[in-house]
Amino acid sequence: MTTRFRIGDHVRWNSEAGRVSGTIIAVHMQDFDYKGHTHRASESDPQYEIKSDKTEHIAAHRGRVLERI
Repeated sequence: MTTRFRIGDHVRWNSEAGRVSGTIIAVHMQDFDYKGHTHRASESDPQYEIKSDKTEHIAAHRGRVLERI
């Protein structure tokens, strides 16, 4: 089972540029539009919007790629 995260949790993940850390700012449990693309999400497989600590870039990821720090 995938770990559940909440708004305010500090997490990290792998990106093309290496390890990135940030804070969860939104939790999506329904499909949503993000940067012109539809991202699939459900209660059993939510997606999270995360604000990068370093660049303040916003990214959307599934919980299975995130690690709480």
